[in-house]
Amino acid sequence: MRNILNISRRCGGLVIRLKSKIDKRKNDYSKLKRKVFIEMLLIVFAAAAIVIFLRFTIQECFSFGDSIVSFLMNRLHLRDREALAIYHYAFLNNVEFITLIAIFIFFIVLLKFSVSWFTKYFDEISMGMDKLAEESHDKITLSPELDFMENKINQIKDNLEKQKKVALDAEQRKNDLVVYLAHDIKTPLTSIIGYLSLLDEAPDMPPEQKAKYVGITLEKSYRLEQLINEFFEITRFNLQTIVLNKEKINLLLMLQQMADEFYPMLTPQEKKVAVNVPEGVTLWGDADKLARVFNNILKNAIVYSYENSIIDISAWQQDKNIIITFTNQGNPIPRERLETIFEKFFRLDTSRSTNTGGAGLGLAIAREIVKAHGGNIFVQSNTEKTFFTVVLPQKQ
Repeated sequence: MRNILNISRRCGGLVIRLKSKIDKRKNDYSKLKRKVFIEMLLIVFAAAAIVIFLRFTIQECFSFGDSIVSFLMNRLHLRDREALAIYHYAFLNNVEFITLIAIFIFFIVLLKFSVSWFTKYFDEISMGMDKLAEESHDKITLSPELDFMENKINQIKDNLEKQKKVALDAEQRKNDLVVYLAHDIKTPLTSIIGYLSLLDEAPDMPPEQKAKYVGITLEKSYRLEQLINEFFEITRFNLQTIVLNKEKINLLLMLQQMADEFYPMLTPQEKKVAVNVPEGVTLWGDADKLARVFNNILKNAIVYSYENSIIDISAWQQDKNIIITFTNQGNPIPRERLETIFEKFFRLDTSRSTNTGGAGLGLAIAREIVKAHGGNIFVQSNTEKTFFTVVLPQKQ
C-alpha cells in the first residue's frame, strides 16, 4: 500500500506532460500562418504584375491609341485632326489619372476577393459551432490549416458529451434513490403505525409487551430519521462551501475511539477492528469532519465484510503526508464500480437492504471533505480484500 502514493504521483506527472503536449498541438497555428502567407504573397505578386501590365498597356501600347482615334473617326464621323485632338485632350493628357483609376478598381476587386477568401474560415468555424449546438455525434472537420481549431471544437464536443452522460447518470441514480428511499421509508413507517395502533387499541397491554413495542417503534423512528438526515446532506454539500476548523489531531486516539463506538455493530457478526497506528502520529485538520470521513469508511467496511473477519486500520507517515488505510475481507467491488463509488447516490447495496442501504452519500461526502483538506481518497479491490486509502497532508 505504501507504493500507491508513488504510483499516483507518477500517473499525475504523466497526465501533466500529456496535457502539455496536447495544449501545444492545439495551439499550433503554423499551418494557418503558412497558408495565409502564401496566399498573401500570391496576391502581392498578382497585384504587381497587373499594375505593370496596366501601365504598359495604357502608356506604351500605341495600337490602343490608334484604335481610339479610328473609333472616333468611324463612329462619330470626325476628321483625323479632330479625333486626334480629342484623343490627346481626353486620354493622353490624363493617362496617369486613368491608370490610377484602373489600378484602384483592380485593387477593390482584389481586396474583395481576399476578404471573401479569408472569411471562408469564419464560415467553417461557424458551421462547426452549429454542429456543436446540434449535438451531432459526427466529428467536426475543418480545413487542414484550421486543425488547431478543429481539435479544440471536438474537445469541447467530447467534454459536453461526457458532462451530459455524467448528468444523465446522476439523474438516473437520483431517480433510483427516490425509489429505494420510498421503499426504505415505507417499511419503518408501516411498522411504526402498526405498533402504535396496537398500543392505542390495547391500553391494558402487559408492561413487558408494551415496552417491547415501544422499543421497536423507537428503533424504526431512528431509522426514519437517518434516511431523512441523509436527504438533507444532498443540499448541504451541494450548496455550501466546506469550512474547516483545523487543529492538531492525535490520529491513534481518534481511530481507537471511533472503533470503540462501532462495538455494538461489530458484535452480532463477531467482527473486530484492529487499529495499527504508531504513537505520536498527528495531522492538522478539522477533527469533526475527518472523524466523519473515517466513520463513513469504517461503517462501509463493516457492512460489506465477512462474518468473523478483522477490519484493519493502519496509518503511517510518508514524506509530508499521512496515509490511512482501511482493509476489510469481503466480496470484491466490481472494476466498473470502483470509478463511481465516491459519486453521490451510489450504493453497492443494490438489494436495498433497510439495515445497510443508505442514500449513497457517505463516501461522496467523505471525498469532498478529504479534498477540502488538500488530500485524496481512492479504493482498490481484489478477490480477497478491499482497501480504502486516504492521503492527507500532515501540515497545511
